[in-house]
Amino acid sequence: MSRRVLILGGGFGGLTAARKLERVLPSGSAGITLVSDVNYLLYTPLLPGAAGGTLEPRHVVVPLREELGRTELRVARVTGADPAAKVVRISDLDGRDHELPYDQLVVALGSTSRVLPIPGLAQHAIGFKTLAEAIALRNRLVSTLERAEASTHEAERDALLTYVFVGAGYAGLEGIAELQDFARDVVERYPRCRTHGMRFLLVEARERVMTEIPERLSTFAAAELRRRGMEIRVSTTLEEVGEDFACLSGGERVATRTVCWTAGVKPQPVVADLGLALDDGGRIDCDDRLRVHGVDGVWAIGDAAGVPDPARPGQPCPPTAQHAIRQARLVARNVAATLAGAEPARFTYKTKGVFVDMGRHQAVAETMGIRWRGLPAWFLARTYHLALMPGVKRRVRLMVDWAVETAFGRDPAELGSLGHPPKLGD
Repeated sequence: MSRRVLILGGGFGGLTAARKLERVLPSGSAGITLVSDVNYLLYTPLLPGAAGGTLEPRHVVVPLREELGRTELRVARVTGADPAAKVVRISDLDGRDHELPYDQLVVALGSTSRVLPIPGLAQHAIGFKTLAEAIALRNRLVSTLERAEASTHEAERDALLTYVFVGAGYAGLEGIAELQDFARDVVERYPRCRTHGMRFLLVEARERVMTEIPERLSTFAAAELRRRGMEIRVSTTLEEVGEDFACLSGGERVATRTVCWTAGVKPQPVVADLGLALDDGGRIDCDDRLRVHGVDGVWAIGDAAGVPDPARPGQPCPPTAQHAIRQARLVARNVAATLAGAEPARFTYKTKGVFVDMGRHQAVAETMGIRWRGLPAWFLARTYHLALMPGVKRRVRLMVDWAVETAFGRDPAELGSLGHPPKLGD
């Protein structure tokens, strides 16, 4: 098999591109290889549900081998590339280095948390981008409840029961809403903590929360959070983080043991080592047909790609799952067209809707120009995620998890030791 299509990344973009290529490329016409550093897709919009205890962590991931047919999966870390020689360098699970040749390359490496040089941030804050971070955040909340229940010092209890989220985009707003929902369910089992009260603080540097959605919906979302007793600080930045405090702009010092950083994303660092042109934001510079400028046979999609946004001329597409999925479907068709000697098509997709799930049967949404809020928006958000989740089996598991949580509440067990067994004899 002479021609090879290589896909880097197993997220929404990479997996969708591989599945689409399996359908549009004639069998035997080209080999398809997908490289991912893990063997699953993380369904990131459901990450708050895993953190909040409404979803079993295994049910917000999709094993790649379940969804791939004739695509070869290589679980390895991408370390670099040479576009002139048409090879990609990888390091496998045993640390061995390899070179993978390609005829067509699709870069879908995604993004990572954008960390600013704030004193103490890297040492004391926790992110909210990976499944490990989501579960760690849940465990942190349970641990602080246990410690606060045993504490006899009012000031210490204040810090333990205060939770600060920095960044009021999708991740921050949905994350703090789900975590407070979880806390509301379990705090009844902690009499001292219930009497003392818990504090949730959302900090945003811009003038309002959720600038990605219309202002009317953003205003409703902020009002709903405030109705639940949360505090929101807009036009405010984080200046310093310590073991038991967070300093905000304006001089406010907040006693806290939990700071969650959700203030933006950036392309994976390895993107800079692929020998491809980058735009001012560090994304791969590509055209409206998803082709990377300056090289032949290389395409870029998803969070790491600076794909021109048809809805906002002069700006790249936002780093959302719905854009990555539509780009992936198009790049598969364009790769197939290129191999057949045809002209690739332009990316013309415009956002058709936004969904912000805030738990407690509350959400805000906009679909096809119609704005929704409250219970109808929550129902639409859940339905949308069910439709987007790959595989009938995964969808059924989500529905079961949601039903069980509604009927029985959430489990306050702290399982931070999972995956870290003690040594034999300890």
